Amino acid sequence: MKQHKYDLVIIGGGILGTFHAYHALKLGKEVLQLEKDNFPVGSTIRNFGQVVPSGMSGQWFDYGVRGLEIYDAIQREFDISVRQNGSVYIASDDDEVQLLHELKHHYDHVGYSQELLTAAQIQQKYTAVRGSYAKEALFFGQEVSVEPGVMIRRLQEYLKFKFKGYSLFYDSPVIECASKDAGVEVVVSDGRRFEADKAVVCNGYEFKLLFKELFEASGQVISKLQMMRTVPLKNIGLEGNILTGLTIRRYESFEDNCPSFEKLKTPAHYEELRKYGIHILFKMAPDGSIIIGDSHEYAAGTNFDDLGFSLDSYINGLMLQEAERIVSFDVRQIATSWAGFYSQHKDHILEYDIDDRIHIRTCIGGKGMTASAGYAEHSIQHIFQY
Repeated sequence: MKQHKYDLVIIGGGILGTFHAYHALKLGKEVLQLEKDNFPVGSTIRNFGQVVPSGMSGQWFDYGVRGLEIYDAIQREFDISVRQNGSVYIASDDDEVQLLHELKHHYDHVGYSQELLTAAQIQQKYTAVRGSYAKEALFFGQEVSVEPGVMIRRLQEYLKFKFKGYSLFYDSPVIECASKDAGVEVVVSDGRRFEADKAVVCNGYEFKLLFKELFEASGQVISKLQMMRTVPLKNIGLEGNILTGLTIRRYESFEDNCPSFEKLKTPAHYEELRKYGIHILFKMAPDGSIIIGDSHEYAAGTNFDDLGFSLDSYINGLMLQEAERIVSFDVRQIATSWAGFYSQHKDHILEYDIDDRIHIRTCIGGKGMTASAGYAEHSIQHIFQY
């Protein structure tokens, strides 16, 4: 019996792969997506769910802005958990205030709307933030948040609802992907074989099943992040994506667009926090619980296991101690904590074309939730030569 042939097979069920599916489907392509687990469990769901183009620069900022448009368009048709409650960067000292003003000047120039908030305005809008911490803030009202574990499943449901040419199979680890005859053949661990004109590999940090030698030589780095979630809390004034002073000192938008960044000195009370890559973010979930984090530890992709899978209570303690300096509610009412593992690359993403049929797109790091929607549009246009 002749095998059914798809236009595109996508290996990986996370956000980057799913948005590749979305843009290919919009072009009228028939798409098969294969996910190795029973549902997505990797970086796509182990994050804050903050969609913050304001933290990015260059083409990644552009992809993020385009992503906001795509999220909005989908949410208008189908609830994928998008909430437009904005992002705010809160400065705690004069150096951070200076960076906020410089970033505002940059975004005024490129036409990305935002507004400075005074200390009094911060207290009015975010009542949980301590007056002793907040000096000024920069607010981006157009930015959104999502609930990662809900969003990815709902996005895939939307693709099934919207497009007749979409097929998704969970529990389907791909163990072989090769050009064959006039297309690509992929083989799943249970022996199933699928044919397509083209394949996109969006495999996150799973680099042992396919093209192992390529990934070992790629310079891929794995980042381990620790995050916590409180019990549901009542009447906490902390809506939206809350980014604080250490974030201002870390994000590439400040590094690339603020002249004062290169002269920035690290205060003594930040030294140990920076040692563990800590910058404090908050995001309130719909049930009132607050996600708090995060930290960063790194290992080469070839030594991923060195990071371990345990949570370091000392790192969590450092984060909670800094969080207590920022907000007034009891941050130690923790219900759960977890680690996320993100693959990243010095070039911001690993793009590699095995040939004109098999395309690797992975190692997007912490940009996935914000930039995948816009980046995947560009990637699909390149793959299909539009």
